[in-house]
Amino acid sequence: MGKTTLLCAIAAKMMPIPKGIDSYFVRHPVDPSAASALEAVLEVDEERHELEAEAEWLEDLLTAENATMEDQAEVSERLNEVYERLEQMGASSAPAKAMNILAGLGFTPDMQKKATSDFSGGWRMRISLARALFVNPTMLILDGPTAHLDMEAVVWLETYLAKFQGVLLFVSHSTDFMDNVATQTILMRQQKLWNFGGNYSTYMRTREEKETSQQKQYVREQEQIQDLKDFVAKFGHGTAKLARQAKSREKLLNHVVEAGLTEAVTFDRPLKIVFPNAGKLPPPVLQLQGVTFAYPNGRTIFQNEDFGADMDSRICLVGPNGAGKSTLLKLISGELVPTDGMVRRHHHLRMAKFSQHSADQLPADLTPIEFMLREYPKDAEGTATGIETARAMVGRFGVTGPAQNQKIGTLSDGQKARLAFAWIAEKKPNFILMDECARRFRRRAAEGRGGAARLGSARSD
Repeated sequence: MGKTTLLCAIAAKMMPIPKGIDSYFVRHPVDPSAASALEAVLEVDEERHELEAEAEWLEDLLTAENATMEDQAEVSERLNEVYERLEQMGASSAPAKAMNILAGLGFTPDMQKKATSDFSGGWRMRISLARALFVNPTMLILDGPTAHLDMEAVVWLETYLAKFQGVLLFVSHSTDFMDNVATQTILMRQQKLWNFGGNYSTYMRTREEKETSQQKQYVREQEQIQDLKDFVAKFGHGTAKLARQAKSREKLLNHVVEAGLTEAVTFDRPLKIVFPNAGKLPPPVLQLQGVTFAYPNGRTIFQNEDFGADMDSRICLVGPNGAGKSTLLKLISGELVPTDGMVRRHHHLRMAKFSQHSADQLPADLTPIEFMLREYPKDAEGTATGIETARAMVGRFGVTGPAQNQKIGTLSDGQKARLAFAWIAEKKPNFILMDECARRFRRRAAEGRGGAARLGSARSD
């Protein structure tokens, strides 16, 4: 719909914004570098850095052997001004402030010392968010701030933003986050902005009430117009008296039309996610027997674990960061091999996996149609896949209209996630692994046919 585009336009000040309003836009992860996470946050405060560098330079001048009394007095006066400004900014507490923000976003003291290049894209996105909170701008613009956060970090961020004193403008697909943070909701629809007071739940109630009232008004107007048209058509050429009445009704009809008619409500098309029939497999479908796993030169994540799943399994993995949820999924999928023990998979098991990075790994230079034709050139009977079939593949997951022929690199994160799910569905898996799928795919009702097993991870304390 253009939510991110609108945020970019506002951040770039492509529309009138008072000069005194400074803004900070969080959209991309920080660039990987040798700087630590803490240093990456501290370095974003350019004014403080410039003043600290100037203070150091002035201190050197003050102690220079060739400095005259007049020079020292002038340097001392400027140095006092710099110190005063640094004190106003709370420069001495800047490191502690940055550490507290990073800690709230899930960074341990050791992680804060690690180079940003050692972090994944998700963690570098957290650093980018920490930089924005550290700067504390007048207007903070966030695009999907909860996309890379665990439950504990989301709760912390909600509390932090609830106390934020500036203007907060954000896009989110988390209804809980919107309910707990937003005090005003703007709907983007039909190239217009519709303003609603209150959080997301209030917006939904208000919108439903308005649309119900609007639809009733539309029906009443259409019935009135039809009655007027019927009268004019029936009696327009009748007796003089009826003809005069018909003429009067025709004038009334024109007046109603000129005054402006209520538009019919355009309801959102519901999206129903359906995975194709995967067929039944007799148990056991998956077995972990005495599995132990440890990363090289690292701690043991699992030790002598036994675990099983069949076609009726619906399993959610919960636990804090670093507990090993994604590692377990990789052991199940075969991306990792146990240090000890065995992972047994059914001989006919077809496994598919959606992770936080699945959407980012799609080919940016292809369109969704081209991608599906490349991945599935033939159907189960060996018939070449046609363009219309490929359209139906992605259309079932909400990638419709012009988006089907756009380069994947130009699609939004949500559209890429939908395409990734369409690709997974066509694999007809009977075991689906989903690692943080809800972060990138808006919450919808999902229906699975054929009893495919599902194993997903969710971050929680």
